[in-house]
Amino acid sequence: MVRRMSLRKVLAAGICALVVGMGVGRFAYTPLLPALQEAGGMGSHAAGILASINYVGYLIGSLLAAALPRRWPRLALFRAALLVSIASTVLMALAPDPRLWALSRFIAGIASAAVLILSSEIVVRVLRSHGRPALVGVHFAGVGIGIALTGIVTALLGDRWGWGGGWIALAALSVALAPLCWLWLVPPAADDTPAAAESAYGTRTPLLPVLSLAFAYFCEGAGYVVTGTFLVAIVKTMPALADVAPWFWVAVGLAGAPSAIIWSRIGARIGLLAALVVAHLVQAVGIVAPVFSDAPGVVLLAALLFGGTVIGITAMVVAYAGRIGGANAGRMIGVLTASFSVGPIIAGMLAEGGRGFSLPLMLAGATVVVGAVVLAAGAALDGAQGVALTTRKRVVP
Repeated sequence: MVRRMSLRKVLAAGICALVVGMGVGRFAYTPLLPALQEAGGMGSHAAGILASINYVGYLIGSLLAAALPRRWPRLALFRAALLVSIASTVLMALAPDPRLWALSRFIAGIASAAVLILSSEIVVRVLRSHGRPALVGVHFAGVGIGIALTGIVTALLGDRWGWGGGWIALAALSVALAPLCWLWLVPPAADDTPAAAESAYGTRTPLLPVLSLAFAYFCEGAGYVVTGTFLVAIVKTMPALADVAPWFWVAVGLAGAPSAIIWSRIGARIGLLAALVVAHLVQAVGIVAPVFSDAPGVVLLAALLFGGTVIGITAMVVAYAGRIGGANAGRMIGVLTASFSVGPIIAGMLAEGGRGFSLPLMLAGATVVVGAVVLAAGAALDGAQGVALTTRKRVVP
């Protein structure tokens, strides 16, 4: 019998789980990338391939976690994924071998997706059992906190501990947090949470909103991964900022930590579609800003705008898919994640072609803007039915 755990402990454990599985397991690659490139002799193209291997693993993990039969033990699977995620971090520090790193990044992608989905499922069940579903944004703050911690570790230890030191330190951090996840993240003893919500359109899932959401999420995936993969490497190319490059990744994490809560409140006021459009446009500005200036203030603003939207967009897409997909929303999100695997390869090829990162960033920003336009057009074409998805009801991811 699973014992009842206090709400604060469950939320703390959920945050720690996302720090380990997402902040470290998925996003530590970005601040540590310059050191990996130097140790492994990798160019931007090879670095992009490694990042895409991680995203492919994340896709597979998302689809597998979304398709799990209800009778399978979520808690045991979550704990197994947590251990695999930590093992993949240790694997990165064993040898400066891109082939070993490729294996590690693939495993980390699968494990991070499983940690995210399974921990979120447990947290949501606990929150519903306490009548506090709106607190789910606190859980998503773990991603931003994890991103910030990876940047801090890299900034403080990267030069002194060598290329593998950062991975060892982050593995140690993950091991320290794992007991909290293991002991405190437990489902309610009796699952009295309500059944999956019906689609906002009734018993059917309409084609137009689904298509507009799918294409917009494809654009977001293809656009955000350029900055999400290469931000620290980009700042390293700026002579005045090279020594403090990891701190800009810290800024991304600090801005991302409260973003799910902030954007869910904005969505409750102006509607999820409108909020998604605004968030896409704000993110596009953050992506392209370093192309026009390498002034510290501009680059810092770019990091804050990027970090302040990337987690919020994902949270709102989850909420929006839940309203239009009902019981099929989980599988819908899993399928949409497929788009996230192509961006780093393309960006790395363009950067290595001698043009630097200006062209990839401009293309990424334009792609995110296209996503915003498609969302706006989908809402306009949907007419009266679209109004149901832009009303000012309080919706949480």
